[in-house]
Amino acid sequence: MSIAAVKLAPHLADLTAVEFSNTFVRDVPGDPVLANVPRQVSNACYTRVDPTPVAAPRLLAWSDALGELLGLARPGPQAVEALGGNRVLPGMEPYAARYGGHQFGHWAGQLGDGRAITLAELVAVDGSRQELQLKGAGKTPYSRTADGRAVLRSSLREFACSEAMFHLGVPTTRALSLVGTSEAVVRDMFYDGHPQPEPGAIVCRVAPSFLRFGSFQILAANNEIEVLKRLVDHLLRAHFPEHTPASWYRELCRRTARLMVDSLRLGVVHGVMNTDNLSALGVTIDYGPYGWLEGYDPMWTPNTTDAQGRRYCYGNQPGIAQWNLARLAEALLPLVERAELEDGLNLYADTFNEGWRQALAHKLGLREPDEALAAGLLDALTESETDFTLFFRRLADVPVEGTDEARVAVLAPAFYDEQATHERLVAWLRRYAERAAREPAEERRRRMAAVNPKYVFRNYLAQQAIDALEAGDASPLERLMSVLQRPYDEQPGFEHYAARRPEWARNRPGCSALSCSS
Repeated sequence: MSIAAVKLAPHLADLTAVEFSNTFVRDVPGDPVLANVPRQVSNACYTRVDPTPVAAPRLLAWSDALGELLGLARPGPQAVEALGGNRVLPGMEPYAARYGGHQFGHWAGQLGDGRAITLAELVAVDGSRQELQLKGAGKTPYSRTADGRAVLRSSLREFACSEAMFHLGVPTTRALSLVGTSEAVVRDMFYDGHPQPEPGAIVCRVAPSFLRFGSFQILAANNEIEVLKRLVDHLLRAHFPEHTPASWYRELCRRTARLMVDSLRLGVVHGVMNTDNLSALGVTIDYGPYGWLEGYDPMWTPNTTDAQGRRYCYGNQPGIAQWNLARLAEALLPLVERAELEDGLNLYADTFNEGWRQALAHKLGLREPDEALAAGLLDALTESETDFTLFFRRLADVPVEGTDEARVAVLAPAFYDEQATHERLVAWLRRYAERAAREPAEERRRRMAAVNPKYVFRNYLAQQAIDALEAGDASPLERLMSVLQRPYDEQPGFEHYAARRPEWARNRPGCSALSCSS
């Protein structure tokens, strides 16, 4: 069906008919300078800027689930123009946010939305207020030397991963649409001196707020304390109405800890956890060089930029999140007592430690944590390359009674080296079978199926969808997105989406590791 032929469901509206609001623009100081040129901004939280039009916007993908939440039908032609940056609808007051951040552990000063432009806010059908933000919509005063655009490969990955994470039960920003620009964007994917033109695209991201730790850091770093207070007041009024600055910080520490538990239990690696990439709401934000663990390796990172230091590898994520929270605490010292901020950091540690103990217990199907058993498994999984997602999903089917060979056979699809002996794992499986025998069998399997997904957005699946869409075929992405809406269900006939990474993808760009280039 063509976009022009779309008929609106009775309860859904076209984007062009929505009543928008702009509470952020109203509540906090904006940049009085309107010139859209790279520059330092002071005493402001944002700069008003319109998206830069593109040659011919066309809808490539749409999230029906998110559209339903927002009360939006699949867009007609004028709505596609708005989602592609070619039209600012009545009621929209677009802006780029100002923020700073620590990048790879070092203060980077002013950063800001260099290619993201927030269009406006709308009220969803559940009464929540949601912001619409275009990523890849053109230059802003925070673009520095960049062009403000984004390529199709990174935009598709953000669009699909946002929705996949939501359906996995992870607090996250979401994505409504993916729009092709019909323009090429030149990128040096691996920063090796070989830039190439690539198809451009724009993703519409959705969240109650895109404020991040760095939004507060830049104000404190520049001693803009009155603006800092106004920003915190806005955040509390709009998103934490029952909280004080101190209790919000505690709640943020608690939410961030639970988010790290989710990342570890699912094998997700964000890839670039700079302070400007952590949300003030405690949700996952900014999907760049992310990935899912394939072979279990606590030191694995999908980010080529981090290949040497591995600061943001899988196993470091909980510690990095706490380090980032400490940097945010420093920015909040003008408003919150040090002791209260320290209480928040202690709450983070307690919440994460207990949450991770419980998560491992649930992944193993146990009612109570068994720390020795869990630690023994993680040690055994490093013996040979074993797929993290497949292992835990299939562990529920390992026979409690039976031979070592029968138990290992159930797990065979998770092993990348089919000739490996798995001696430590075999020994661990004996211990696990003895422990699991004390649990009601069906209850154990249900518990495991509820937390161990069968389907995740693996990098090689993303690359296949990218290749197809670049060739003009959206159907692989549509099928994949449909499967990822039910990640914990068996879905007979779609098992190939749950297969471990094929050998052709082991070292292929986009399948094994990615850069921050987008």
